[in-house]
Amino acid sequence: MPSSYSIAPEKTKRSARPAADSADCPADCPAACPGCAHRYLSPEESLKKKAQWLSQKLSDWQNAITPIKAADPGDWTGYRDMVCLSAQWRENRWAVGLLSGDTVIPIPCCPVHSPRVKAAIACLQAVLPSPPDFPMRYYLQSGAQVTLVVKSSQMPRMDWLDPELDNELKTIGIEGLWLHRHPCAGRKVFAKNRWDLVWGKARSSDRRGICRTEEKALVYGPTSFQQLIPALYQQALDAAEAFLKPGRMDLFFDLYCGIGSGLARWCRSSEHVTGVELSGESVSCAKKNAPAAVVYRGACRHRLPQLTAELARAHRKRLLLANPPRTGLETEVRRWITETCRPEKLAYLSCSAGTLRRDLLNLESQGYTAKKIIPYDFFPRTHHVETLAFIEQTRPAWG
Repeated sequence: MPSSYSIAPEKTKRSARPAADSADCPADCPAACPGCAHRYLSPEESLKKKAQWLSQKLSDWQNAITPIKAADPGDWTGYRDMVCLSAQWRENRWAVGLLSGDTVIPIPCCPVHSPRVKAAIACLQAVLPSPPDFPMRYYLQSGAQVTLVVKSSQMPRMDWLDPELDNELKTIGIEGLWLHRHPCAGRKVFAKNRWDLVWGKARSSDRRGICRTEEKALVYGPTSFQQLIPALYQQALDAAEAFLKPGRMDLFFDLYCGIGSGLARWCRSSEHVTGVELSGESVSCAKKNAPAAVVYRGACRHRLPQLTAELARAHRKRLLLANPPRTGLETEVRRWITETCRPEKLAYLSCSAGTLRRDLLNLESQGYTAKKIIPYDFFPRTHHVETLAFIEQTRPAWG
């Protein structure tokens, strides 16, 4: 721990800590918890509701929608190894969970949280000081990386970070512990600056969901997003690859590429793979995960000049995969796709059926057709469902 950290003179009074595996509580959902809207439905009922909702939202393409691809029954619980939870000091203890109004509902036994998440929260709850010594607002975890967000610009009390905790975190499977000092923490979780790695290493890697033995483990950081059920995500990538059929001389664009889990795959088939991602951390990871790809950092609309320059390469065809946030494709990006790039095929992974509908209507007005839409149940027990649309150019833009 760097000597620049200010240490309070008094040590935290330490209670008996839970063992690393004691957080694997029985599935017990607090009635007030606002999460998992489908938790009282059977898997069959949940999938039926999701299918009905998609049919209404995407009614223009009802004949193209396939049955929902669902996770194996064993993945319906304990699958969430990435969380962003609120924290609140109550009754001499940190409550970590979801907000209901102004109150944090603790969810120590959440059935969808992974054992590692539950164990790490229980471990840190036992040692973290109370406010104002430690004004925590959020607890975040991305696999083996944990971040504590405090509402302060100053380094808070850190004497709880000791060799005993070091051993416990290692036993749980935590590799990096971050402190994010965010004096305006509230509705906005992150600020740009004041990130401190207070213990462990800044990056982790794992092979979750990697199906091929020759593929290397994916590098990720504390704010990196990865699909929560990797095996199901690999099925989606398999389907996208089978549809797009990238070849060696094809130009392949991967927009909103994240840490590059798809880029690494496309580089096996094509020599001309280009990705764009807004997050600097994800770009850093993507360059490690797919060193053969060209990866630009920034909003996709801001990188259109660089993408347009790539079009001058010798190639057979242009292919594109997009995995945008809920807001969907930016207006400038939609225009670039339909007027400048004109890819022969697009695969569009959407987490919002509403913005997917908007973007499909725009694409179809410019000579594209959605041939198939495959729903994926990446978030069991919730109302969320994602869709993978296969889109082909069927006539020129001026036709």
